[in-house]
Amino acid sequence: MNGRTGARFFLVLLLATGCGKKNADNNISYADTPRAFEMKNSIREASGIAASQRNPGYLWVEEDSNNPPQLYLLKNDGTGFTTCYLKNAVNRDWEDIALAAGPDTGKQYIYIGEIGDNDGVHTESSFYRLEEPAAGTDTIGSYDKITFKYEDGPRDAEAFVIDNRTKDIFVISKRDSPSRLYRLSWPYRTDSMNTAKFVTNLSMSGVTSAALSANGTELLIKTYTSLYYTKRSLTEPLAEVFSHPFTQLSYQLEPQGEAVCFARDSSGFYTLSETGAGLQQNLYFYPKR
Repeated sequence: MNGRTGARFFLVLLLATGCGKKNADNNISYADTPRAFEMKNSIREASGIAASQRNPGYLWVEEDSNNPPQLYLLKNDGTGFTTCYLKNAVNRDWEDIALAAGPDTGKQYIYIGEIGDNDGVHTESSFYRLEEPAAGTDTIGSYDKITFKYEDGPRDAEAFVIDNRTKDIFVISKRDSPSRLYRLSWPYRTDSMNTAKFVTNLSMSGVTSAALSANGTELLIKTYTSLYYTKRSLTEPLAEVFSHPFTQLSYQLEPQGEAVCFARDSSGFYTLSETGAGLQQNLYFYPKR
């Protein structure tokens, strides 16, 4: 969601955001107060973030709603970034990003979620999938586009995660109350329409981002006002994890926080917000205790 519509929706979410279970026994603890890294150059409409595997110490960031179709490779202390442009791609409303397995074993892929739909009018959404580039790559000309529709009509979504074991993509709607979970099952096609099927309702509303740890054992779900956490056994299907009780973590409220990701080594997690009028943009890191 861009800044033009975000402020109004943010006020609604302050009142309407659903809650997880604060006392769920998830046997893990993160710092209540994050480390704040001042962004030297702002990424004005940051909507998704993912920790790079190929470039240790860096994070991939995207912007939403009609910004250039490019990724930012941001240092994980916020001190600077480079850009990587996707040739001939379109940024209708990029809303989340993830690194996950793909068609070639042993390779890591970036998935860009073209899943925003503020007015619920688009009959199709999509993911751009590209092999993770090295630092210094300024243009990408080769990528896949995975186009899909929801089985029950258009949805506005800002969050997704990918199960590395099955390669299924799980998309979480935003404006439904409660938020709804859909699955795009592997193998999805790049030459024809795919269908995302409803899985379950979540215990929260207004989801703006989600993240699965690199080893697949930790799940974060984010709204504008809250962070929710749960654990997973690797023998458990990921679809079932979304019905777990969630622990509500401490969260440094951001102007319009739409991005969360785990560090690659699972030492903590990052959040990043769109910029707010007159406010310093910070990259936040919540280390494990």
